[in-house]
This record gives sequence, structure tokens and C-alpha cells, in this order.
Amino acid sequence: MGSLTKTDVISYPYRSWVEISLSQIAENFRAIRVLVGSGVEVMPVVKADAYRHGAVEVSRTLEAEGARWLAVSSTDEGIALRDAGIRARILVMADFLPFSREAMLAYQLTPLIHSLEDLDALNTLAARREERVRYHLKIDTGMGRLGVRPGAAIAEAVDAARFTRLEGLMTHFASSANYTSQQTEHQLALFESVVSTLHAAGINPEIAHLSSTVPVAYGLERAWREMVRPGHAIYGYVSPARGQAPPRLLHVQPALSWRATVLSVKDVPAGAQIGYGGMFTTMVPSRIAILAAGYADGIPHRLSNRGTVIVKGTLAPIVGAVSMDLSTIDVTHAPPVRQGDTVTLLGKEGNVSVDAQHIARLAGTISYSVLCGIHARVKRVYV
Repeated sequence: MGSLTKTDVISYPYRSWVEISLSQIAENFRAIRVLVGSGVEVMPVVKADAYRHGAVEVSRTLEAEGARWLAVSSTDEGIALRDAGIRARILVMADFLPFSREAMLAYQLTPLIHSLEDLDALNTLAARREERVRYHLKIDTGMGRLGVRPGAAIAEAVDAARFTRLEGLMTHFASSANYTSQQTEHQLALFESVVSTLHAAGINPEIAHLSSTVPVAYGLERAWREMVRPGHAIYGYVSPARGQAPPRLLHVQPALSWRATVLSVKDVPAGAQIGYGGMFTTMVPSRIAILAAGYADGIPHRLSNRGTVIVKGTLAPIVGAVSMDLSTIDVTHAPPVRQGDTVTLLGKEGNVSVDAQHIARLAGTISYSVLCGIHARVKRVYV
């Protein structure tokens, strides 16, 4: 990540902040585009404020790199991008609620329809607006969440919705990283059967899209079709595969580093109890640093007594309970630390790194949750 890999970390006048490399975002996008080839559209997922990297800045970067589609979760997310001047096509993947429909179309957002009832509602709205509205239709091939189940009267409903145009057909894999399971193959087969049924009825959507990051990264080309929708990989992560996976073809780097400021440093004797509940007791005289970040900032509480941070190029353990606004670390064996120094919670200093997947393993969660859990009160700095 360029300057973000230096041992001498830049300090900012913030309690806690994240540094986001827009050039790394662009590089990750380019790596995906090169891998899938010019015949496959790449639709980056920028929902949840671009996994807390900042949806507006990330979307501007991606649009400048040639992204013609972006994916969000809600109408509000799409409107925020339109208000910021984003002109790319925006697919709204999880929001066709009655109160959001008018705004979705007014802001030229593309709805992802999840049920035949919603398709009928879209058709009624399009007729009232006297326009032919493009939409994508989600097929539930086995995730068991949103989407029309195969076997429903899909072709008839699509034909009946004459004020709309079925532009895209999609599904979402439930277990794409699990190569000990046949679920992905079963989902692919179900999706292809729906495509065949629609084709027999004379319905041929321009775009089919099934693949998020993992099927792209591990080369499941049969599932790439006309478009892929990477999320995690845009931000520099690929989930590890289970079982006998093929070689990983995509290599990306994290774009986000998370820092915190040292509020105080103190020496404590052996036997000192640290934090709520006296969760940690020093075995020897120790030097403790108190960080200006806690679980309200997004540090998982389960990192209490088990997490690590980087202090001047060395790892230091989190000791005691992670509090709402503070965390304590043992810097006894670290280079000298004083008030105002910067500590890396997530990122790289020299050859030492702590990434979201490492944190997730310690906290018993997933790396997506670690990134999305970084609170809005943590300042964003673009580098």
C-alpha cells in the first residue's frame, strides 16, 4: 500500500482514524478486470459505505478506473452516490420496499427484484410513470434468502410485466469457498435451468451474474457469465477456501489501515489488575499504554486479552478488557512509547502486519464484520 507499509507511521490529530489507499482500491479493481477479461463486466460492491472505506470516495475512484456498474444494498445508499455525482449504473440489491420505490426510479437506480409480487408492483409503477423500467431478477438457487425460487411461473410473470424490461438475471452462492460441498454446483445447475426455461420462452436477459469475490479469485469461469460483482476483493481480501480448492488466481492487497493514538503510558507493579473485572493481572512489573479506541470504535470486545496491535514495528498484546472508548496494551517489550504516539490496530508496519482476517480469527467472527464494524466516528483519511 505504498506509504502505508512504512515503519514510521504518519500521525494525525485524531484519537483514532483509518487510512485508505485509493490507489490500492484502483489496483485491486484492475487486477480483477485483467483476470476476468474484457468480455466480463466488473460491478464493484460498495454497500455498507464501501465496507467502511467510504462509498463516495471509493466509487469516484472506481468510476475513474472505468467501472460502469456499482452495487449497493439500499436506495438510500444509491441516492447518496447520485448526490455525490456518481453517474455509473447502480444496482440496488436488497431494497424494493414500498416507501423506497419512487425514489429509486427518480434517481435512476436499477432495482433488483426478489419476488413475482414485487415485479408486478414495479410494472404498475412503471406504467404510472409511462416509462419502460429496466430491472434485474434474483433467483434463489439455494441461499434461502431473497429471490424467486425456480419452478415459479417466472416466464409468465416476466411476459406480463410489459412496462418493464428484464435486463439482468442473478443468483448468489451460499458456500462458494467450501470445496468440500457440492452446493455451488447445485446452485449453478439450478440457475442454468432457469436460464434455459426463459430462453425457451423467448426471454434472454442481456446480463447474467452469479459471482462475488471467491468464484472470481478461484477461477470458476463458468459462473462469471457477463458480469461479476466483487466486494471483498476490491478492498484487498479473498476468503480462504476449504477443501481441495484450485489455485487462487487473484492477488489483491488491503487498502485500509487503522490507527489509534496513545492517551497515556504508565508503569505498574507485578500483581496489578488491568481493566474491567480485573481480567488481566501482571506477572512482572510492566509498562501499560492506554489507547484512544475501544469497542465503540469497532475493536471487537472479544479481542480482550487475546488481540495484538503493532507498536513501532513490533507486536504488542491487548491486555484486560476492551472498553467502550479505551483499550490497554502491554508495551513492556516494545520500543519506547509516549503519549501521542501512533499504534496500528489493523495494517502493516515494515514486515509486521495485522489484517482483518487475523483479527476475525481471534475474535471468532469474519473479516467482513471487522471492516464493517469500524465505526463512523473513526476519522477517514485518504492517502
